Amino acid sequence: MAETRTEALHQNAEGLDIQAPDAILSSLANAQIEAAKAVHGAISAIAKAAEIIASRLNNGGKLAYAAAGSSGLMALADALELPGTFGIQRDRIAILIAGGDDAFKTLAGGPEDDTDEASAAVAAARIGEGDCLIAVSASGSTPYAVRAIEDARRRGAATIAIANNKDAPLLRLADIAILLETPPELIAGSTRMGAGTAQKIALNMLSTLAAIHLGHVHDGYMVNLMADNIKLRDRAARIVAAISGRDREDAARLLEKSGGEQNGGLDAAGAASADAAEKILEGTGQKLRPALSAIEGSMGQKASVLKAEPEKGQQGD
Repeated sequence: MAETRTEALHQNAEGLDIQAPDAILSSLANAQIEAAKAVHGAISAIAKAAEIIASRLNNGGKLAYAAAGSSGLMALADALELPGTFGIQRDRIAILIAGGDDAFKTLAGGPEDDTDEASAAVAAARIGEGDCLIAVSASGSTPYAVRAIEDARRRGAATIAIANNKDAPLLRLADIAILLETPPELIAGSTRMGAGTAQKIALNMLSTLAAIHLGHVHDGYMVNLMADNIKLRDRAARIVAAISGRDREDAARLLEKSGGEQNGGLDAAGAASADAAEKILEGTGQKLRPALSAIEGSMGQKASVLKAEPEKGQQGD
């Protein structure tokens, strides 16, 4: 096999093991920073991929992640946080990781070569037309990830590939190829470091932009977060208060009344009721900004009508 960029020796690696601890750590930190910069070259591809993800989720499809090893852990970290952060239903997210549940205990290398397991995982998740699959692999040639993207594409799903080596098979197979051309690792081939860092950043950017397209972000607020602990309930109340102009206690009361749903925020902003808020959201595709505009417009119209009516006792004067 020809040496790939992710397997090459870093230019500053010579004598690494006999350097002072501070020098080693400084080199490790600098290598991470350099790897992170690789994401800038992929912004256009990430933007296109986010549009596809948002479109598929908006039309009822699923989003699947397929990967092995440390790339699988990066995918797992992104996927697991989408429901809590953005309110995307858990049954709309599928995580296909080589080795299955055992990977969370051992992360053995062998399963990444198991293409039959990849095919079985895609079939079990029922990935197909209307869905989207993201395959992640530092080398871009991991058999598990390659087979997953092949099967997903054959089944009619949109496909996105993230890899750290140019011209990798995974990138050639995908509808959208996201190349993160990170430098060689300071520990040659240890892609849990620089390559993994770039993957984590790219995945966060990708899913966050998709969530913005779906209306789950308003200004800098996560307006569909799952408020299932004390910290998040407090955050939700502060978000509603900031957007609606109500005080925090009033916002918390309305959120509790609505069961923590987004329409509690619209109640605070002036919607007539929770049902009215839900109808407004349905009309705006669950997007908060146009919903708030609709409420402001209706309130302004009501105020102008009241102003135009003559006061009692003045009729016929």
